Amino acid sequence: MLSASTAALAYGLVWNQALAHPELVSLVDQVRRDGIPVSKELNLAHTQFGENQLHLQVRVARLGTRFVLLIAEDRTESYRLDEVRRDFVANISHELKTPIGAIGLLAEAIEAASDEPVEVKRFAKRLTIEADRLAHLTHEIIELSRLQAAAPLVSADKVDIDSVVAQAVDRNRVAAESHRISLVSGGDAGAEVYGNEQLLVTAVHNLIANAIQYSPDGFRVGIGVTIADGVVEIAVTDQGVGIPENERDRVFERFFRVDNARSRHTGGTGLGLAIVKHAVQNHGGDVRVWSQQGSGSTFTIRLPEASKAPAPPTPASAATPSTAPPTALGATT
Repeated sequence: MLSASTAALAYGLVWNQALAHPELVSLVDQVRRDGIPVSKELNLAHTQFGENQLHLQVRVARLGTRFVLLIAEDRTESYRLDEVRRDFVANISHELKTPIGAIGLLAEAIEAASDEPVEVKRFAKRLTIEADRLAHLTHEIIELSRLQAAAPLVSADKVDIDSVVAQAVDRNRVAAESHRISLVSGGDAGAEVYGNEQLLVTAVHNLIANAIQYSPDGFRVGIGVTIADGVVEIAVTDQGVGIPENERDRVFERFFRVDNARSRHTGGTGLGLAIVKHAVQNHGGDVRVWSQQGSGSTFTIRLPEASKAPAPPTPASAATPSTAPPTALGATT
């Protein structure tokens, strides 16, 4: 091995001054023997990260008479995004089947019961519920797609967290009262962060709605704000059934539900927490979950405090999103 790029070393393609994967060695030997350039896609184990896979577009050609040049273009991220898109489309198709199928059946039932006003009224009411559910699901799919496509905020205003919490609580008050659930908010006042107010209201609203959905009637949901070490924490705590330990890492996945039967009964889409995750990440923060079965759960949004964080750039000075090509990894043997 004459030389290797630092990227080739970091990705584990070269080890101890030699190619680390038999597939790469075979391509180099073939080109050295035949002299014909080769281009091939390979899936290789990322040796530094266990079972993770690298998806590479590899090109091998002679360099002069003595050397062989190998260039590997990392396409792992594009493969991952393609997989995410496929899963997302499959999930959407599955989720849309239920309300669309129900609307079709209810329309047929209304037609069949056209001479029975009471039945028509009952079916029409159910039809309205399914139509609202379909509209809500469509809205959340669009919202999540927009958040996933968006870059972290480069232009943001100071946002008053007290106002965010108040608006989120107001949005959930009717739902809470219908289940005799008390919404109690408190904690440190005057917290401010940089961001988009309505996105943060949506995130906190979704956490409160989720807490109401999984809480028994007559209990309480708490919303607390804490400021510490330059971090603003917004915690939403319920006294519900809790989340099994083996499912806590999955609650932020699209369409994942801890209790499918309960979520479908209450109209849950399985997208609320995924929207929370992406909205918070776009603000440079994260969201965490603590839960104990039988005792309830606490979801905590953590955001950089405005007074401790540098002000974001204005639109005129904001950096243009990167359009750099995929990482190229090189080695010469």
